[in-house]
Amino acid sequence: MRINNLYRQVIMDHYKNPRNKGLKGFRSSRLRNPSCGDDVTVEARISNGVLEEVNHDGKGCSICCSSASVMSEVLAGKTIDEAKEIISSFYKMIKNEEFSEEGLDEAVVYQGVSQFPARMKCATISWTALEELIGDGEVEQK
Repeated sequence: MRINNLYRQVIMDHYKNPRNKGLKGFRSSRLRNPSCGDDVTVEARISNGVLEEVNHDGKGCSICCSSASVMSEVLAGKTIDEAKEIISSFYKMIKNEEFSEEGLDEAVVYQGVSQFPARMKCATISWTALEELIGDGEVEQK
């Protein structure tokens, strides 16, 4: 039970003190989940195939908003290919499938979301927005 309390603390810290919140005008992707009210925009500054900066903005539940904050920290500085691998591992973890913890860092705190199917989209919406943004990797910016 202790680990769940630690995970809850990390989630609430990112919810109350989000990292990288606020858009700066880079290429972005916006997703909404009308069933629960989550509305997230994710943007990235990409150069030479590297996510140099990842930002987010929007509104939603604590799972949605904290996950966007964690995602922005976990994926900043990664290559597009590394980011795609980490996003794939995150989705597998959320679906309670076998996954690699490599690169997930603090994102492992969302492992328990698999027990709450209605919350899975809350945890993944910002990750999906970034995945759509990087798409085929052809999003170089100056």
